[in-house]
Amino acid sequence: MKKRQEKKQEWLVNGHGTYSELYDEKEFFETTKKSDHVVCQFYRDQFERCRLVDKHLEILAKKHFETKFCKINAEKAPFLTDRLKIRVLPTICLVKNGKTKDFIVGFTDLGNSDDFSTEMMEWRIARSDVIEYQGDLMTPPSAKSGPKTEVYRKKTIRGKNDDSSGDDDSD
Repeated sequence: MKKRQEKKQEWLVNGHGTYSELYDEKEFFETTKKSDHVVCQFYRDQFERCRLVDKHLEILAKKHFETKFCKINAEKAPFLTDRLKIRVLPTICLVKNGKTKDFIVGFTDLGNSDDFSTEMMEWRIARSDVIEYQGDLMTPPSAKSGPKTEVYRKKTIRGKNDDSSGDDDSD
């Protein structure tokens, strides 16, 4: 228990518990050396989906002190993006003990939808053993928690004179 508290203090000193931005590649390498577990999003300012991932990672950073959560602008890190073969944004790089363990590329692993839950992202990161997870790693959480929003198609109502069946009633 005491050892865990000391470890938590060390994590706080290294910036754990917050979602921060790395400004260059050198800072990325320093971060991966200091922290055993790192979740780093490669992003671009213009991409709405990157901002969506930011919201989820901010929540997870406060929950999982054992992991450093950060992001780096892919345009400012050309060496890293080339070396790690990052072609799709957002890409989340999962690093354990200084080595790249896994990638979450786009939203395919998160239900292939923009409205995935934070729990889904947490489960996907936990599958790579980068955060401590309490649930079942074999089954993903429900695709969407909370009220579901359904999209209805517009229906057209045909008038009495609008007959598109091909039958012609006028003689």
